[in-house]
Amino acid sequence: MQRHCKSSVAFIIFNRQEVTARVFDAIRAARPPVLFLIADGPRPDVASDAARCAAARAVVAQVDWPCQVQRKFAESNLGLRRNVSEGLDWVFAQTEEAIILEDDCLPDPTFFRFCDELLERYRDDATVGMICGTNLAPNEIVAEEAASYYFSRYCYIWGWATWRRAWRCYDREMTEWPSLGRNGWLQDRVGTASAINFWRRHFDDCHRQHPDGLNTWDIQLVFAFWRHQMRSIVARENLVANLGVGADATHTRQALGRASERRGSLEFPLQHPARQTAHEKADRHVQKEVFEALTPWQRIYWKLQLPFPIWLVRRVLGRAH
Repeated sequence: MQRHCKSSVAFIIFNRQEVTARVFDAIRAARPPVLFLIADGPRPDVASDAARCAAARAVVAQVDWPCQVQRKFAESNLGLRRNVSEGLDWVFAQTEEAIILEDDCLPDPTFFRFCDELLERYRDDATVGMICGTNLAPNEIVAEEAASYYFSRYCYIWGWATWRRAWRCYDREMTEWPSLGRNGWLQDRVGTASAINFWRRHFDDCHRQHPDGLNTWDIQLVFAFWRHQMRSIVARENLVANLGVGADATHTRQALGRASERRGSLEFPLQHPARQTAHEKADRHVQKEVFEALTPWQRIYWKLQLPFPIWLVRRVLGRAH
C-alpha cells in the first residue's frame, strides 16, 4: 500500500490534458497535504491553446482528498522562463520545502517517500540543494554504488524536490555570470574543454537572453548550484518516466536514455551513501553521452558558434516543453 506524501507538491501544467491527467492520478494516489498548481496561459498566436489550457486546468480541479490547494493560473502566456521561476518563487514564499512535478513527469509511487525522507534528512545541510527523481546514468555505472542514491553536480528537473533555502540562491538573470565567466571559474566545476565550452555557451545564452536562444529557467538553476557549491541527490533508480518525449513534443523529440524508459522503484529503508562527494563516473557519462551527444549537423552549429536551435538545447538538457 502506498504511503501518503508528507510534503507539499507543486504541479506545473500547460495545455496537455492527457499527460496532465496521468501525472495528476499519481499525485492523487500520494495524497499530499498541500498542492500548489502553476499553469501558464494560452499563447496568443496558437488558436487551440485557450481550449487546451482550459482542459488541462479542469483535470487538476478534481482534488478529491483532504488537501489545501493554492492556484497560480496565468491569464496570458508567460513562457517557460517566467512561468516556472515566478511560480516557484510563489511556492517558496509559502512553504519551506516542496516536491515539484511538471505535467509530463510520471513518478513511481516510491518517488514521494524518497523525497519526503531526504527533504527531512538534509533540511539543514546547505551543501545539498535538491533531490532528483530522474537518473540519466546507465545501470552498470550506478550499480557500482550500494546506496539508494548518490550525489551529483548536475540538476535533473524531471521530478525533484528542494527547500526554500536552496531556491533563494536562484537568480533568473544570472547577474554574476559575466564576472565569473572571465576568471576560469568554470574550470573548477567541469574538468574537460568540451564541458567548459558547453556550459559557457549555455550560460552566455541564458544571461544575454538571445532572441534565437533559450527561453528557459533550468540552466540558471545549474549556475546557482555551482555558484553556491551545492550538490544534487540522484536516486539509484530512475523514478520518473518522461511522457513528453516523442514526435508531439515541442523540444524533446528523441529519447534520452533512462529518462524516457520505464520507471524504477526504490526499496526502504533507504541505504545512505557513506560520502557526499559527487559520483564522478556517473557525472562524466551524463556530460559526454547525454549533454554533449550531438549529431554531426549539431556539431557544426557548435563549431561555428551559431545560436543553438531551441529544440536542440532543450533536448540535450532533458526538457520536454
